[in-house]
Amino acid sequence: MKRAWNRRPAKDPAGAADPQDWDIDEAPQDVAGWSTGAQANTTAILRWTAWGLLVLGPLLGAFAYLSVPAEAGMAQKRPTPTAPAATGSQGAAGFAQLFVAAFISAGEGDQDRLAGYYPGATSLRLEGESDRRRGEQLTVVRLRQIDRGVWSVTVAARITATKPTAPPADGDRPDEKKVAKAAAAQAVRYFQVPVATATTPGGASGYTALAMPAEVAAPERIKAPSLVYGPMRPALPADPRTQATTEFLTAYLTGTGELDRYLAPGTHTTAITPTPYSGIAVDSLAVEGEKGTEPVTAVPGDGTTLRLLVALRATGPDEIRVPLTYALTLKARAGRWEIASLDGAPATAPVAAPTRGADTTGSTPATSDTAPTP
Repeated sequence: MKRAWNRRPAKDPAGAADPQDWDIDEAPQDVAGWSTGAQANTTAILRWTAWGLLVLGPLLGAFAYLSVPAEAGMAQKRPTPTAPAATGSQGAAGFAQLFVAAFISAGEGDQDRLAGYYPGATSLRLEGESDRRRGEQLTVVRLRQIDRGVWSVTVAARITATKPTAPPADGDRPDEKKVAKAAAAQAVRYFQVPVATATTPGGASGYTALAMPAEVAAPERIKAPSLVYGPMRPALPADPRTQATTEFLTAYLTGTGELDRYLAPGTHTTAITPTPYSGIAVDSLAVEGEKGTEPVTAVPGDGTTLRLLVALRATGPDEIRVPLTYALTLKARAGRWEIASLDGAPATAPVAAPTRGADTTGSTPATSDTAPTP
């Protein structure tokens, strides 16, 4: 076997090596155990490793911060999920209306139909022909939460017979008692239904009646709150407020004229379509804080706002005038009133706080059984 030897370079007399004496196939010399190629590769690896650590450093820090578990002492008890009160009340109201409608028309053999609302109805004793009467104009007039998940719903209904009684023969006097009973049957009647709400494990809300409906008296009328407006006074044609409201409401109700020209900057509304009326007549105004009776012909400075009630009569297609009332807010600009908003309801006056030390003897707080009608 031949050995390959690298020839050493010859040295010149001065001791320097002649480059031409090197073998072109000779491998690079090792320096301290590392070749020059290995040094270059190691430098590149270290450089890319350093760049990688610089890039990953912030990401690893953020991950470590977010993954730190909360301290055991700071853990808070999670509240038990419950259905929102507003959703429960609306669902209970609709459920009660359906139950009362089924209850009014129920007769012999309708136990299973009522059991869908009140499970205990399967043992009821029902009499009369099924669907002999029906409830019309059903609406909820009172809604109270009397316990957690339990609502008391009062439903108003006008009950009519599906088979009207035959009119009396000629010459026969109608029975007054029967007439009175028929009138009483067609009057508005009120039924109170206890409805329980619950949430299933799947998250759906369910409703059930706790008892059959109870017929009750009509809810008591409440006293209307005071308003910020003064008394209603005739709408004088020379009053700038009458002019502004008449022009705006004419365009709004009859489609006559451009509505935008009567609106304050930034106010947007559209006329009613299709047009319901052919004309209007503004009869009276009630102006915020106004107590005097002297006529008003001037417009205050720009930016002044004023709330008022407008009572008018609108003429329909049948030439019948219908009374309407609008709550408006006006805003002064360039010597004229413009409509700043068509308010959703008249503005109520703030309720005065009770005088300190006032006599409250004999006053009793309202309970769930005597709560005022909403």
